[in-house]
Amino acid sequence: MRAATGFSPLRRAARPLLVLLLAALAVGVPLWLVLATSAKPQGEAVRPHLDPPRHWQPAANYADAVSQGEMLRGFANSLLVVVPSVALVLILGAGAAWVFARRSSRLVTAAYALVISGLLLPPAVITIVMELRQLGLAGTRPGMVAVYTGMYLSTSVFFMTGFIRTIPVELEEAARIDGAGPVRIFLRVVLPLLRPVVATATVMVMLYAWSDVFYAFFVLGGGDGATLPINLYQVASAQLYLNNWHLVFAYVVVMSLPMIVVFLVAQRKIVSGITSGAVK
Repeated sequence: MRAATGFSPLRRAARPLLVLLLAALAVGVPLWLVLATSAKPQGEAVRPHLDPPRHWQPAANYADAVSQGEMLRGFANSLLVVVPSVALVLILGAGAAWVFARRSSRLVTAAYALVISGLLLPPAVITIVMELRQLGLAGTRPGMVAVYTGMYLSTSVFFMTGFIRTIPVELEEAARIDGAGPVRIFLRVVLPLLRPVVATATVMVMLYAWSDVFYAFFVLGGGDGATLPINLYQVASAQLYLNNWHLVFAYVVVMSLPMIVVFLVAQRKIVSGITSGAVK
């Protein structure tokens, strides 16, 4: 009994260390491979490996990736697609979640179940493309915004509905007694309290949409409207980037920087938003 008791503190300390070690291997090894290869000259990067660069040239590689890969145009296209998508998901999701959280009829329950079914049912790509062609939105940024909004709206509604249910109804009733209408109650009372879950939904939608290749390939295709992931696919398969892994990985690093910044800024509210939104 004493021996088992003596080993229990050691076991408790070993578990988090084991988790950290596994996380370091799962995340750190691929991350080091990308960073190290992006700083190597072409001769060292022909076959990517974990050895550190013998000759460091990250500045030249990143400059070539930005100029030759047309990253500025891809960055602008990604912003023109992702930012409106996030705004629509947050606005529509917050409004719908408020209704779902405060009303309890059979129709509202059925509508909520239909909305969050998007968490389980994958979008049908062929159907989406055909509908966009019928509407004249195929190959356009508004069409891509509509696709992203429809895809990620269910996630936003799910988290926000659970979060709003934790907000005391008395706050809204007090504002209603003071003469505030539904729009004012939503903007002045409910929406400011949704900051943690709004930050969570913003980061999640931005991460998904910013790195999406599959749906952007079918909806936007190539050309002048290509987003960063599509642009990376095009330049990586072009003659210029064949065997130029140092430029491909440099492109990946630069493309990931905006999302890293967004995550670092909103990381404090992400966990609280997830846990609060999943309470009920």
